[in-house]
Amino acid sequence: MKRLKNILPSVILKIRYLPHYVVQKPRIWKYKLLSTARNVQGKAKLRQPVLFLGTGKIILGKQVSLGYWPSPFFFNGYIHLEARNKKSFISIGDHCLINNNCVFISEGGHIEIGAYCLLGTCVEIYDSDFHELDPAKRKQRKNSGDPHIAHVRIGENVFIGSNVRILKGVTIGNNSVIANSSVVVKSIPANVIAGGNPARVIKSSKRG
Repeated sequence: MKRLKNILPSVILKIRYLPHYVVQKPRIWKYKLLSTARNVQGKAKLRQPVLFLGTGKIILGKQVSLGYWPSPFFFNGYIHLEARNKKSFISIGDHCLINNNCVFISEGGHIEIGAYCLLGTCVEIYDSDFHELDPAKRKQRKNSGDPHIAHVRIGENVFIGSNVRILKGVTIGNNSVIANSSVVVKSIPANVIAGGNPARVIKSSKRG
């Protein structure tokens, strides 16, 4: 009887959330069918639909979770992972939790996310300008010139708030925190809290 009382709450919780998973499963399969990436290594737990695109490499570590319930945008969006060309590379480390509607696009550099990272909803990470900044070259639609590409590296145990944008060439050190809605254009050291547009170090992340 005591064992039944211990098990009952978890059973009730699963029954309560059953409709959510019934609705979400077809959406997850739909985006799997729409995905074109052929070089995806590893297997993540998909709680939200994920679109895998590009001819580059996407590596998923152990026990990576993509999407989260309960959290905003669970039913009305998807996670976008795009390694755009053969030189592109996206790596998500072990035990990372990526929340709903995140977008990572690599155009020839690398996007590397270390183990045990937490990313909030709608985080965007890009390793390229994607288009030439020179206006004369940008007008040539067939050839967008030579856009700047630079690696993005996020260390281990980094916590990135919702709506953060991380741009090309940025390194974020281990254990750091990036505040909600920040735009990160320059590297952030380890063990700090940073925020703002552009993001800057606010204080140490270590209590004491």
